[in-house]
Amino acid sequence: MIQSMSSSSNLKGGFAMKVVYPICCGIDVHKTFLVATIITSKGLTPHYSKKRFSTFNNSILQFKQWLLDNNCFDVCMESTGKYWIPVYNLLEDTIRITVANPKWVKAVKGNKDDTKDSKWIGDLFRLGLVPGSYIPPKPIRILREYTRYRYKLVSCKSSEKNRFQNAFTVCNVALDAVVSDMFGKSAYSITDYLISSDSFDPKHCSTLLKKSLKKKADIVTESIEGYQMTQEQKERILMIRSHLEFVQESISKLDEKLNEMVVPFESAISLLRTIPGIERNSAITIISEIGTDMSQFASSKRLCCWAGLTPGNNESAGKKKSVRITRAGVYLKPALVQVAHASVKSTKSPYYKNKYERIYKRRGKKRAIIAIARMILTAIYNVFVTGEEWNPCDLFKIDMPQELLDKQKQKAIKQATKLLISEGIIKSSDVSVA
Repeated sequence: MIQSMSSSSNLKGGFAMKVVYPICCGIDVHKTFLVATIITSKGLTPHYSKKRFSTFNNSILQFKQWLLDNNCFDVCMESTGKYWIPVYNLLEDTIRITVANPKWVKAVKGNKDDTKDSKWIGDLFRLGLVPGSYIPPKPIRILREYTRYRYKLVSCKSSEKNRFQNAFTVCNVALDAVVSDMFGKSAYSITDYLISSDSFDPKHCSTLLKKSLKKKADIVTESIEGYQMTQEQKERILMIRSHLEFVQESISKLDEKLNEMVVPFESAISLLRTIPGIERNSAITIISEIGTDMSQFASSKRLCCWAGLTPGNNESAGKKKSVRITRAGVYLKPALVQVAHASVKSTKSPYYKNKYERIYKRRGKKRAIIAIARMILTAIYNVFVTGEEWNPCDLFKIDMPQELLDKQKQKAIKQATKLLISEGIIKSSDVSVA
């Protein structure tokens, strides 16, 4: 955005900044109040008008009217926790809002307060130096609230399962070392018997086993005999199991509600499910995080960067200090990594499986999975842009940078030339040096 020969504030070296928003507002949002500074450009000198408002709805509406009275339709605020959302909800219908990542508008320590912060945000925004964060439309935001809550419930379910299993381990029950699933039919019958009974009968325990576990009856009874479980420990196990059942029931209800909410996005879900590894729940999560309109992102590379699947730039004196991926995409990145793990195991569509096997030999399994996750997100971007189903034949040019494509072409030409010379179709003298 740095422009020479522009009419605005002077910088060092004789350069000037271009004023992108002649009338704008910088907002510093807190839990109970917000401080706003309207900046109006009058010639070369900006004019500042500051005001403080409460974050209650009636006060935010007064703030909105104050903006309209001053003919201000462009505002910028920092994404501080969840405090910016109530302000955004009431302003988005008439005001153009830019929600900025705190790192882009952070003031220098020792020279900041609430008034100065709003002025600093406004000054940066006025000159077009603040990139806006992606804020999806309200239906997608509401869907996102449900999918993120489901993610938390699934994590809670996993924690309760581990807690349930550990409760038996500390009671000298090594059943988890014999059965593959502590919540299968056989294991569930045995744990229920241990909780409800005061004594242990190996013969009765053997009758509870089903299918292939019947062959392991001796090992199962051996893993349980001699266990120690007090009444208090049994009561705690029952509490854990009761809470686990409640969480499972909550997830089922949530899935029913999600199925109702995603009816308008069924076509997008069907497109995503053509990509290997993406099931219905994963598709709903992806749509809730990035939406279906890819015009918000300039390219697939920008989307991958936003999702935290690209290395950050941290170079000084010609040395790269870190090549780690960024911490962005707290909910989207785990979903894509899960999809990547499923895709590399797919035998029906081995496209990503072959890519993964080539990459992990050179870069390791963790980097290879991140690479596959990025390829899948690139495919998602192009599926939404084109409206066409996933086709691995079309992904070669998308996945490969132009430099590597040129090298591949040159290599293919050399191989074809050698083959033609060896078969005597052409002579080596006929091949130009170029």
